[in-house]
Amino acid sequence: MTLAASSLWGGTALAGEPSKADYRVVPLPVEIAQADAGAFVLNNSTQICYPAGNAPLKRNAELLAGYLKQLTGYDLKLVTKAPKKNAIILADGLTSDNSEAYSIGVDKDRIEIKGASAAGNFYGIQTLRKSIDANAHGDVVFPAVQINDQPRFPYRGTHFDTSRHYFPVDSVKAFIDMIALHNINRFHWHLTDDQGWRLEIKKYPLLTEVGSWRDGTCVAKDFESSDSVRYGGFYTQDEARDIVKYAADRHITVIPEIDLPGHMLAALTAYPKLGCTGGPYSVWQRWGVSEDLLCAGNPKTYEFIDDVLKEVVDIFPSEYIHIGGDECPKVRWEECPKCQAKITELGLVTDNHSTAEQKLQSYVMEHAAKTLAGMDRKMIGWDEIIEGGLFPGATVMSWRGVEGAREAAKQGHDAIMTPTNYCYFDYLQSQDIDGEPFGIGGYVPVSKVYQLEPTADLTAEQAKHILGAQSNLWTEYISTLSHVQYMELPRLAALSEVQWMQPDRKDFDDFTTRLPRLIDQYRSLGYNYATHIFDVQGGLEPDYEKHQIKANLRSIDGAPIYYTLDGSTPDEKSAVYTEPIVLDKTCTVRAVVIRPTGRSREFADSVTFNLATSSPVTLATKPHSRYSTPEGAALLTDGRLGSTSFGTGEWMGFEGTPLDATIDLGKIQPVQKVTVRVLVDALNWIFDARGFEVGLSTDGQTFTPVAVVDYPAMTGYETDIKTHVIQFPATDARYVHVKALCETSAPEWQDAAKGKPGFLFVDELIVD
Repeated sequence: MTLAASSLWGGTALAGEPSKADYRVVPLPVEIAQADAGAFVLNNSTQICYPAGNAPLKRNAELLAGYLKQLTGYDLKLVTKAPKKNAIILADGLTSDNSEAYSIGVDKDRIEIKGASAAGNFYGIQTLRKSIDANAHGDVVFPAVQINDQPRFPYRGTHFDTSRHYFPVDSVKAFIDMIALHNINRFHWHLTDDQGWRLEIKKYPLLTEVGSWRDGTCVAKDFESSDSVRYGGFYTQDEARDIVKYAADRHITVIPEIDLPGHMLAALTAYPKLGCTGGPYSVWQRWGVSEDLLCAGNPKTYEFIDDVLKEVVDIFPSEYIHIGGDECPKVRWEECPKCQAKITELGLVTDNHSTAEQKLQSYVMEHAAKTLAGMDRKMIGWDEIIEGGLFPGATVMSWRGVEGAREAAKQGHDAIMTPTNYCYFDYLQSQDIDGEPFGIGGYVPVSKVYQLEPTADLTAEQAKHILGAQSNLWTEYISTLSHVQYMELPRLAALSEVQWMQPDRKDFDDFTTRLPRLIDQYRSLGYNYATHIFDVQGGLEPDYEKHQIKANLRSIDGAPIYYTLDGSTPDEKSAVYTEPIVLDKTCTVRAVVIRPTGRSREFADSVTFNLATSSPVTLATKPHSRYSTPEGAALLTDGRLGSTSFGTGEWMGFEGTPLDATIDLGKIQPVQKVTVRVLVDALNWIFDARGFEVGLSTDGQTFTPVAVVDYPAMTGYETDIKTHVIQFPATDARYVHVKALCETSAPEWQDAAKGKPGFLFVDELIVD
């Protein structure tokens, strides 16, 4: 479901009145110094000047002319000799240690955009472009100013999966235009996977003749469904080169990904002898992780890797080539005589850090990296490549949390941050699952993206190894460009400030005041974007001292908020929000922003009060970084009950580690029951608790055990919420200690997870 942005925001300047530029754009420039030199008026006689013979700046000038025509309606003339007045001057040669730095100087006669390179000049053009009111065509007044700006990170990326769903060349170019608006300079193009091989490789024609087509597509989350409609497509090498040039013109480097040695079913379907079993294989119609992968004991595998990478390098001039390395089960290798012989030949043995098979994967990845190095290229791999030991020159892309990048940086390796809980844009943007397009799950709102700090908890020396950050868009349930845009925008705007701005200058509230002007640009460009930012913002926060909950609400533009507490639908006759709402009993808060142009979606949240509600919680065990929340342990006593979706931010997840929590009720009182809500989603490695231990104390030091409960292991797949009630004789206590035991090793029937730590997800500790 999408909501038309024009119903919530936007207006039109009065006819005949010039609009006024606002330099407080997204991302916010480092320095904006107002000058006392009049104002420049852009009109239909303005000329754009670039240096004669400078091809990159000529292309910048052509792009600028196109942007200005779209925004103003004027078809401005390009010249190589600077007029004395009424000109926009493009130049390079700015002195700076940062090659992407730029400056903008505006006076009454001209606008000069100067870059430390053509790329820097291009980012100055983006700032100028975004400063214009997209609601008003015609003349634009640019107040005199001096802007100096440069990016924080050299790697500012976004990822696009065209393997699960194929997108035609025009759609890929439209994606590139969209990310260029956000000062992004790396396009990570995911081209191969189990569901389709999308790049022509001339030495292996069956990769596209066979591997780019599947006999159906999964249409539901059970992963076994299929629409039985033949589906596919691929990019010729000439098409890929055309896309590379299109991106380069916008100062974006395309980094291709050939995912190996796992995620190779499409390739194995085309060339089954490259697999451990010899097949038969079929291009996957489902999602998930396949156990079939390239045979690491077959010499032909290494020949295949070398041949493919040589053609890839010939197409893509990027410094880096991504070679995957993620989600690579070792079941086939454990059973394959050739792979086991290779392990013996290499002298690989299992130790406390890695299994022999994990080390074999490192050997495969290092072989690919050496092949690339021989062609003066570098490799990037997903963070699983750490498991078998990092080899020289390996760059880690950290997706399973921030830990992979931090570990790589500590070992002296470069890394890129793209953790799921901040950067996965295929995740939902709202907890209202029914109001969103069907998707993979998860919950990453704009505010969460903005919170990412890529170098947190690293020393200054380690932080130098963090090249930057990247968003990822996997397309299992995304098949159209319109849906792509909806998932990217406006989260891409939040990411652009993470990538561009120094952390001490970031301010989410200020960001939201600047965002509507950029959203006007989206609307002007015809982009389909999510409008959640125009809904009621804020949420429920605990007041530990009074054991109450406060509803702190706001709207992005100060528009009035109407609310109810009895579950009824709010309207203009409902109470108007003016200050935090104090909640001290079970209720449902419903709120809505009502503007002259329309009504936002409803904010709705329910709280259920018990003795533990808004009581502080101390954790003795640490949740997984992907499944912790900004609220921390407060999530366990916030009175809010989660849904069956594990990624909405309503649940706290522990990997192979028990929940060990102590609740401070604030005073001594009778306690006789503890209820723990546990999410079960075995398909995603989330299992029921194996037992509970409850202890009570009056002083927080000495605890008396009052209950020990054991549960059997799960025996099959299910998705449910288990409400475990532990009762005991009424006992006076102030402190309640709860330990929830978990599966330390996933059961054999969970093929993808067996032998790995299971997850335990808890959302509420209820005390009566």
